Amino acid sequence: MRRSSQLNSTRGSGCGVSRPFQVAGCSVATGENAEKVVPEFEGLEDFGGDVLHSGDYKSGERYRGKRVLVVGCGNSGMEVSLDLCNHDARPSMVVRSYVHVLPRDILEMSTFKIGVTMMKWMPVWLVDKSLLLLTRLLLGNTDKYGLKRPEIGPLELKNTTGKTPVLDVGTFSKIKSGKIKIIPGIVKFGPGKVELVDGRVLEIDSVLLATGYRSNVPSWLKDNDLEEIRKEKNPFPKGWKGEAGLYAVGFTRKGLSGASLDAMSVAHDIANSWKEETKQQIKTVAARHRRCISHF
Repeated sequence: MRRSSQLNSTRGSGCGVSRPFQVAGCSVATGENAEKVVPEFEGLEDFGGDVLHSGDYKSGERYRGKRVLVVGCGNSGMEVSLDLCNHDARPSMVVRSYVHVLPRDILEMSTFKIGVTMMKWMPVWLVDKSLLLLTRLLLGNTDKYGLKRPEIGPLELKNTTGKTPVLDVGTFSKIKSGKIKIIPGIVKFGPGKVELVDGRVLEIDSVLLATGYRSNVPSWLKDNDLEEIRKEKNPFPKGWKGEAGLYAVGFTRKGLSGASLDAMSVAHDIANSWKEETKQQIKTVAARHRRCISHF
């Protein structure tokens, strides 16, 4: 897809035939998670064992009794590790950076729902402190088990970076019991093994890459810098409204609520643009009528 100053040129296909066409506006809503992220690790091609992205993971049954390295400690990595543990596998989870782990529910209420409700009356920093206090009471000190928290609170971190806190569904208890091992970053792989940044070498049977997803927009949206469109420092319409009728919905890294706000803003902007265009057309038609009448 390419943009001009007036129109968006794109190419569609139907019945096996591809043809270009032009539109006055285009809303990109393909999301941030269109493609799997598969990092390059030294020696992974020589590993020799099973390597799978978490997006293709179905069940831990096939890993029963195996030593599995889970790369990534987000929600996917945590849940995959728990499922592996429940199927009698032996998972080790790579944790390279800081991570917020929160209970999924507090007093039988969604933790996020509690946070959003509290933000109606409290600033984000105070909501974060309250959630972390409740988390400490329910889960204990996660730092002791290799899950160190960032200095910035979970909701503020989500708002500023888009990084979602981990909602614990039972994984943390397995970590505390030692059934799920926490290990540091990877240096390189070898045949049936992995070398870690602390010098240890682990023998493993399989690798699961819980390394997330990314947008595939740059691969088909030409002559455009999507990062400029979605910059948070440029609020709508300058932020996720591009030039020549190009809009971006769901790229603010704020989940479904952020996508909903984007969609409403885009809809309002399109409606306003349509009203202005209609007004101009009415004025043009009226002017033509006046000219015709004057001739008679």
